[in-house]
Amino acid sequence: MSLRLSTVILPYRRWNEGSREAWQRAEQLGFHTGYTYDHLSWRTFRDGPWFGAVPTLTAAAGVTDRLRLGTLVTSPNFRHPVTLAKELITLDDISGGRVTLGIGAGGTGFDATALGQEPWSPRERADRLAEFVPLLDRLLREDSVSYEGDFYSAHEARNIPGCLQRPRLPFAVAATGPRGLKLAARHGQAWVTTGDPKLYENGTPEQSLQALRGQVDKLTDACVALGRDVNTLDKILLTGFTPDRGRPLESLDAFVDFAGRHRELGFSELVIHWPIPDSDFAADEKVFEQIAMEAPAQLG
Repeated sequence: MSLRLSTVILPYRRWNEGSREAWQRAEQLGFHTGYTYDHLSWRTFRDGPWFGAVPTLTAAAGVTDRLRLGTLVTSPNFRHPVTLAKELITLDDISGGRVTLGIGAGGTGFDATALGQEPWSPRERADRLAEFVPLLDRLLREDSVSYEGDFYSAHEARNIPGCLQRPRLPFAVAATGPRGLKLAARHGQAWVTTGDPKLYENGTPEQSLQALRGQVDKLTDACVALGRDVNTLDKILLTGFTPDRGRPLESLDAFVDFAGRHRELGFSELVIHWPIPDSDFAADEKVFEQIAMEAPAQLG
């Protein structure tokens, strides 16, 4: 099975102070998709510059031709399906049909309280996502949608002419729990994971592989329950959050070894972070570019 290589470019720089060049370079290096995080602020970057995902991807669409563009991930923490659908249809149009929506339940970080609410419990986040994804699916497929739910409503919401990608742009659903995996199996064209967060601090790479194998097995079960072939669902690993941390980016050989072991689990796409100096995503830019240009061929 071939393995695609993608990158995630954090929106922490002004467009004309390095951001534009990074997106253009991502295309030149041959990455399959350039993703960005859809947050209002994020972790250690909270007190520094941070820009919006959709405008950033719109700008990136204007300076690239082939690179797919996406979010990793959008969540209900500060998004509403009706307004998000309009933005996505517009972005899909401007990009010529190159958009993938990474979507998940969100967490308890800064996004969870930025609008003045208390952080939702894990159950409420799952409840909201379970309503958000099917409604967004309809909004992106249908010209007019009305809906009354427990959390979201739409009244004759118009989305003409719809997405360039038909029947709608693809969803990459981030999930590890049973309800999220069911959503991925039902509505996703891809599934996203970062691994098991409990292993990040003290786990081993071998334990991480075992945990990921278990997640893939659960995804398979969710697909079987719905009568879907799990092989019709792309499997995406967002790297940097397993016990391996940044070691796979230390050399081409290290990355090829890391990627090969995860390809054996069934992953079809690995996403690596664009290097950011003096951060958890610091990496040698020359090695990073060598990986981008040479690793896919070695991985078949």
